[in-house]
Amino acid sequence: MAVISVIEAVREAIREEMRRDSKVFVLGEDVGQRGGVFLATQGLLEEFGGERVIDTPLAEAAIMGIALGAAYRGLRPIPEVQFSDFVWPAVNQLIGEAARVCYGTNGSLNVPMVVRIPYGGGIRGGLFHSQNVETLFFHTPGLKVIAPATPYDAKGLLKSAIRDNNPVICLEHKKTYRLVRGEVPEEEYTVPIGKADIKRSGESITLVSYGLTLHYCLEAAEQVSQEDIDVEVVDLRTLTPLDKETVVESVKKTGRLLIVHEDNVTGGVGAEVAAVAASDAFEYLDAPISRLCGPDVPTMPFAETLENAYMPNTEKVAQALRNLAAY
Repeated sequence: MAVISVIEAVREAIREEMRRDSKVFVLGEDVGQRGGVFLATQGLLEEFGGERVIDTPLAEAAIMGIALGAAYRGLRPIPEVQFSDFVWPAVNQLIGEAARVCYGTNGSLNVPMVVRIPYGGGIRGGLFHSQNVETLFFHTPGLKVIAPATPYDAKGLLKSAIRDNNPVICLEHKKTYRLVRGEVPEEEYTVPIGKADIKRSGESITLVSYGLTLHYCLEAAEQVSQEDIDVEVVDLRTLTPLDKETVVESVKKTGRLLIVHEDNVTGGVGAEVAAVAASDAFEYLDAPISRLCGPDVPTMPFAETLENAYMPNTEKVAQALRNLAAY
């Protein structure tokens, strides 16, 4: 086992898949000579050359259109959106086209592309470098959406995504890139898309999260364990398709559910998780389903005090767990 960061895990996954399959290539703004703004593609240009590591103009619609056309022709593009906030010009290609092609052609045309999107706050990125965009893609049938939180999952899920014949949105929380480190096998492995992971077993409360907030949830669960509150932490890992079975089975065991994510509370992933639990595990619930999410403001504030007020953190999660345990 090697201990690496999330960004190193992403880079390893791309490099290994490019070595394995000559049809895999990357494209995006600054992905070549600079190695990407977060260095996710560092060293790939030197190894694979400019035909497979393509620097593009600042034109997200063009990046996604080229990737879509390449996927139609049997290649496996990995377009990078430099920041999630810049994805909007490419929404038509992703939601209007990529998500619907397989269905619309009765399965005769596939779209084997992986769109890498760094997202999220906590880095003082302000209004246009901090947005959470998962709900837009989560709501769209035909797209798979992954949101790994650890190096192990980042590498394994990304490798699975690159091999998938469907369009996959890979959401990578920017703050985890170098903050989060973990063990990753040196041998070949993948993580299946569509399967959640129980990161911590418990009996009192089910705590569901993904991305950066998963780590706050694990810290909070450990903190309240000193108060005899035994929390089970479920990492969704994949948002679409949602692993309903793992969530429901955990809620049946614990009788309580808290959902935590950074994205806005209204219409977020947590709302669907809550609906699933209410529908499939209602008779097992001993308390109302609770959510701790970002507030319904248009975007992430820049001021540090306001950003801190917006973001979930360990203490906020711990207090929400205490409140739920008191029912």
